[in-house]
Amino acid sequence: GGNSMAPTNEPLILRMRQLATFIGLSRSKIYEMLNESSERYDPDFPKQIRLGASAVGWDKSEVLAWLEKRRQQRE
Repeated sequence: GGNSMAPTNEPLILRMRQLATFIGLSRSKIYEMLNESSERYDPDFPKQIRLGASAVGWDKSEVLAWLEKRRQQRE
């Protein structure tokens, strides 16, 4: 049987730089989507995961789900 799981070398956590490249938005736009007081705030956008004292990342599967939701809203 074929295993449909992602290869182990694929990162499951995206750092900010990777996230920006992955979804095609600038870091400032991403921060605006995360900022509840911004008019660009997106309550559906995945929240950061704290990886360490100063490091944060995003769960790739959550980001993919958010992208899919955006795509469906567009159609």
